[in-house]
Amino acid sequence: MSAQMTVTELEVFLHREFPQMFQGTSIAIEHADGRACRIRETYNDRMLRPGGTVSGPTLMALADFAMYVVLLSAIGPVGLAVTTNLNINFLSKAPAGSDVIAEGRLLKLGKRLAVGEVTLYSAAGSEPVAHVTATYSIPPKRN
Repeated sequence: MSAQMTVTELEVFLHREFPQMFQGTSIAIEHADGRACRIRETYNDRMLRPGGTVSGPTLMALADFAMYVVLLSAIGPVGLAVTTNLNINFLSKAPAGSDVIAEGRLLKLGKRLAVGEVTLYSAAGSEPVAHVTATYSIPPKRN
């Protein structure tokens, strides 16, 4: 499947339709091609939980955003596509001071549902810090 939106088109659309995702953080779409994506969130102290690790809510939000990006890159600008399920397994500590990278890919894209997975990494290492599976609901096309 070829991409329906370029990285630039995704960024313009998301900043217009989902501006709250970019407040207080620096998220960059490094790659999106209709099948996979790579997102980077620049480290900041608001990401931390006690103990000096990146918080679970930070990782979940980034994974959900990555899934949204890869889905939109595949289907085009459908703002009302929504998460119906997200499951996360935390694998290791995401240390303070390093960016977090999300690599997402679609596993199945149907007319009404999309299933994908996202692997999260700390820029400080090569081992995953979390693995996510997610399902998105795609609204019906209107004529």
